[in-house]
Amino acid sequence: MENNKGKKAAYFTLGCKLNFAETSSIGQELKAAGIRTVRQGEIADVCVINTCSVTEVADQKCRQAIHRLVRNHPGALVVVTGCYAQLNPEQVGHIDGVHLVLGTEQKGHIAEYVLDYLERMPEERCVLPLLSEVVRTADIRTFVPSCSCGDRTRYFLKVQDGCDYYCTYCTIPKARGRSRNGSIASLVEQARGVAARGGHEIVITGVNIGDFGKSTGERFIDLLGALDAVEGIDRYRISSIEPDLLTDDVITFCARSRAFMPHFHIPLQCGSDEVLRLMHRHYDTALFEEKITRIRSLMPDAFIGVDVIVGSRGETEELFRQSLSFMQRIPVSQYHVFSYSERPGTMALKIPHVVRTEEKHARSQKVIALSERLLTSFYERFVGQVRPVLIEHSRKAGCVHGFTDNYIRVEIPCGQTMPDNVILPVRLGNWNATHDALMGTVEQCGCKHGDDE
Repeated sequence: MENNKGKKAAYFTLGCKLNFAETSSIGQELKAAGIRTVRQGEIADVCVINTCSVTEVADQKCRQAIHRLVRNHPGALVVVTGCYAQLNPEQVGHIDGVHLVLGTEQKGHIAEYVLDYLERMPEERCVLPLLSEVVRTADIRTFVPSCSCGDRTRYFLKVQDGCDYYCTYCTIPKARGRSRNGSIASLVEQARGVAARGGHEIVITGVNIGDFGKSTGERFIDLLGALDAVEGIDRYRISSIEPDLLTDDVITFCARSRAFMPHFHIPLQCGSDEVLRLMHRHYDTALFEEKITRIRSLMPDAFIGVDVIVGSRGETEELFRQSLSFMQRIPVSQYHVFSYSERPGTMALKIPHVVRTEEKHARSQKVIALSERLLTSFYERFVGQVRPVLIEHSRKAGCVHGFTDNYIRVEIPCGQTMPDNVILPVRLGNWNATHDALMGTVEQCGCKHGDDE
């Protein structure tokens, strides 16, 4: 550790919340070894890029990020991990400046690789031979725990990894391996650690978290119950859960629980049953609508975010119209829209009828317009109400921001005395200038804020 004192690391993450949580954990391990996070304007000694490969665009962004960090941090040890590294290790290894290519199975040992490499790297930073360690997907077996917040207020607790759902359009099972998880006891212990550090909110992350229990014989709902009992944690959010794994028991538990927020993120992918069959999804639109209806009946104020893929193979114009009609009918809060991207090695490539790029864009714009109307309507329902907000730092000068229990983003004008990482009652007002949050006023707060400054 003494040899690494003064060394600096830069981190770049692409993709999902799970990736961000894992990168933050890597940063904590390197910090414990004496390697601090690089500050703006400094040249890093180590660069860690945690990649995504969910779309072709994601692959391009990964390559661009690697080139940028190599250029901005000349002579640094460059480590590339994540899904893109797992799926395309040779491609990554041929990028000038990359030293270590580490797959999914090695991600939990990055700090060890970095420290070993630094020990062997001469002071003049001569380039050592490329080291690429990526095991076959079938050999990915390790569950690497991760619970961290990085520079955020909310903590991200990884409870599960991998996926046994082989949807025809998706490469994630090849990149992440089979479904596996930590034990309830170990995850509860991590949550207690968050409480001891003063954390108030935990987001439960994973690749397919509703599948929790495959490697320990436990149940997802029992995990929720055990986490809900952890003193000091005021909020939990379930990051994303498949509709067929979102059981009625889980919905009912969340509605009655002490700390699970009225907030769900559920992938629909398409509102056409025929396209869902082509995708090899495990549900139909009737089941999806039933889940939304049950959530709304028990938690009328819940925020429901839904993932949708437009322009997938087999999605004819008529099937898209059916899908859009379904999306218009169900009472969700927001659609997260993705244009279908051809992925090498996926079964979807065998499906006839390819949607033109221009048509994908047109369909995407229709769903985005629908989503914006729904989100605006959802936010405006709560104008004038007082709701609890977890206060976080804001990049904007003179204000803080945070999210209500039901995931409404709030911007609060304040001065230097406004605290963060506290939950305060906030009266919701109209939209801010950029129309991405509601303005808020803290009620019954002794600190100065807004016009009182």
